[in-house]
Amino acid sequence: MAWRRQIEVRGLERTLAALDWLAARLGKTPAQPEHLLTGIEGEEAAYFHLCRKGYHVVARRWSAGNLPGDLDLVAWQGSLLCVIEVKSRTTRDFLPAETAVDGHKRRVLRRLARRYLLQLPGETRPQVRFDIMSVYLEPGQRVARQLDLAGKFHGRGWPAVFSPTSP
Repeated sequence: MAWRRQIEVRGLERTLAALDWLAARLGKTPAQPEHLLTGIEGEEAAYFHLCRKGYHVVARRWSAGNLPGDLDLVAWQGSLLCVIEVKSRTTRDFLPAETAVDGHKRRVLRRLARRYLLQLPGETRPQVRFDIMSVYLEPGQRVARQLDLAGKFHGRGWPAVFSPTSP
C-alpha cells in the first residue's frame, strides 16, 4: 500500500502546484514579503517530503492562540509525535539553515509543544521528538533543491525524545 500513498501524495502535490500557478496567473495571490513566501514554499516542500517518507502530518502552522509563535509541522512517525521546525533558504550561507533555531526559539517550540500535548485526547501522552528541517529552494522554482532533516534538539529538562509523565 506504500505505492498507493506515494501516488496520492504526488497527486496532491501536483494539484496544489497547479492551483498556486492558476491563482498567480489570475492575480489572486495576496501580496506578501519575499521571505514569507520562501517560508511558506519551504514548509509545503517539507510537508510533501515527510508524507513521502511515511510520516502522518496532523498539523501545519499550529498556534496556541494566546502564546507567541507556531509549530510549523506536527507529524506522527509510528507512535512517536514529531514537532518539526522548518527553516527555508534560497541560498546556502556559511552556516546551515538549522542554526537559525536558537535557544529562544527552542524554548518557544517547547512551550507550544506542551500546549499541543494538552489538547490531545487520552490520559497518556506520547513520546515527542523535536526535529529541525532545512529546505533549500531554487529561486523561481517550486522544487526544493535539498531537504535535510537535521539533528534533533533538546535542552534542560527536555531531551530530544521524551515521554511526559503528566500533562
